[in-house]
Amino acid sequence: MEKEAIIRKTEHFVKEKLADDASGHDWWHIERVRRLGCYLAKQEGADLFIVEMAALLHDIADEKIAGSEESGMQAVQQWLWQLPLSRAESEHIVSAISTVSYKGGHGHPPQTVEAMVVQDADRLDAIGAIGIARAFMYAGNRGHLLYDPTLPVRETMTKEQYRHERSTAIHHFYEKLLKLKDLLNTESAKKLAEHRHQFLEQFLQQFYREWDEAME
Repeated sequence: MEKEAIIRKTEHFVKEKLADDASGHDWWHIERVRRLGCYLAKQEGADLFIVEMAALLHDIADEKIAGSEESGMQAVQQWLWQLPLSRAESEHIVSAISTVSYKGGHGHPPQTVEAMVVQDADRLDAIGAIGIARAFMYAGNRGHLLYDPTLPVRETMTKEQYRHERSTAIHHFYEKLLKLKDLLNTESAKKLAEHRHQFLEQFLQQFYREWDEAME
């Protein structure tokens, strides 16, 4: 099977799994990360096939979707095992996927340029206008409030606290989104992140302006 056919087959598999997701991790998120990843791969000299496969499968492995890290990675491995890939290719894809997730700042650092590229592509989709839209979509999906000024921003937290403690959509900006620009790996991603990060800050300024007007 040619690599293009493997990509197409994997694309169909992921579409079926995530087409109806309402948490901000739907197929179109995958497609954006795939396209951003391919762009970054070309800029950074990464293996395009590994990047594309890891980008396509990265949320199949995410515990927010799969229920647990173990079951998510098992689903990815089972998919890869039935494809005509070398062991080295499969392990490279799995390795890249395993470091994508933020996990409250407790994720493992990427070890290859392909892993760096996929992580950067996923983080770019979490900032800017699309990142803002996804943040509110995720908060609504999880039953979180829009904002509660009496709730403190969590400066430090465990992975379990990040996943399960009470938070709000606006708090998520401080607990993750505003941190991402400085956590990117590649120079190509850092350039793309600048205006997206600025938009996060502009949005918050406008949000607080309207919030304060309503509370006067």
